[in-house]
Amino acid sequence: MTSTFKDENGFARRDVTLANWRTAPFSRWAFHNVRDLVPTAEFRSRRPEPEEALDSRDRLDARLETALEGAATIRAYLEKAQTDGFLVMRGGRVVLEHYAAHSGVNARHIVFSISKSLTALLSGILEAEGVIDPDRPVSHYLPEAKGGAYGDCSYRDVLDMRISLDFEEAYLDPKGAFARYRRAMLWNPPLPDETPETLAGFLMTLKKGDGPHGGPFSYASPNSDMLGTIIERVTGARFSDLFEALVWHPLGATNDGYVTVDAIGTPRTAGGMCVSARDLARIGELIRTGGVAGGKQVVPEAWIVDMTQNGDRQAWQEGRNVDLPNGRYRSQWYQSGEEDGAYCAIGIHGQWLYVDPSTETVIVKLSSQDDPLGDETNHDMFTFFRTLCRMAL
Repeated sequence: MTSTFKDENGFARRDVTLANWRTAPFSRWAFHNVRDLVPTAEFRSRRPEPEEALDSRDRLDARLETALEGAATIRAYLEKAQTDGFLVMRGGRVVLEHYAAHSGVNARHIVFSISKSLTALLSGILEAEGVIDPDRPVSHYLPEAKGGAYGDCSYRDVLDMRISLDFEEAYLDPKGAFARYRRAMLWNPPLPDETPETLAGFLMTLKKGDGPHGGPFSYASPNSDMLGTIIERVTGARFSDLFEALVWHPLGATNDGYVTVDAIGTPRTAGGMCVSARDLARIGELIRTGGVAGGKQVVPEAWIVDMTQNGDRQAWQEGRNVDLPNGRYRSQWYQSGEEDGAYCAIGIHGQWLYVDPSTETVIVKLSSQDDPLGDETNHDMFTFFRTLCRMAL
């Protein structure tokens, strides 16, 4: 990926701006090159090793065992879902892989809200070290949170998205609080004569909703940016440096990654992380195998057991979540609640990390879907993943 990029529609790098980078067709380039548009902080691989993609042409043409509208084969479904990068790992080995012409096996791709789940891994490590106690109030770590939305909630409430918050996750609203939030994170261009906000400063302006904290599941990205803000405050270290030392190096990642930051370097831990598909699959495999990589315990096994087994089902159902009727949410990860024990991390515009422990399968899908919510509002993607997990690949 270079700054001289020009796609088949004829647009050049100079055509991609903060005003359009999340819209088609510009997103196909921008989602691989976010650091050309927004400030970032890197977390580096210990030994960068460019990888070669598995030749999966025959497998991609395999017919799907469960019919999906408009897609009879794996390849057809991936094209329909505007997929940039895709892989299936089984038993720790890549068995199927596909990249669009504008992507590649070593390309870093923004994973949007999968960043929340990656941030939670670092949080879990810090919990085990006694640096963070999830039962303590947020105001214990951030005294300036008193008086705002987070003034009387616990760190656990934040982790499990059970915050009563007067905030709407309105991705397509160009004028509301969500647009202001995106300007604070430097994802949107500033308004004329507007006084710039920092990301942490924006979080402190948010107001509490009508109900108490600890109630229904209520998805709100500012919660996950609050986690990153707390992590940096209690450790006195940059999030990217901590993630590099405690997660990325022990994981054995082969490509560098990075996270977007605001004007003063605060990380966008709710949605700004950019990694390769294979390294994201390694995260899934790390969780599937109980937190062990390279023979060492990276993420505490007790934290993984809690994440995969706990979570309040009633809180989930009261949150009116129809895509996973038996689901739960715990520590920034989604649980299927099905017999296969599957769990996943999801990001807008079609980003997925799906793990099925019953078949030892990890699936990664990176995309540049036009609609930010796309397949998060229907069952097709879950059906596709469950079908693949049971296919001989």
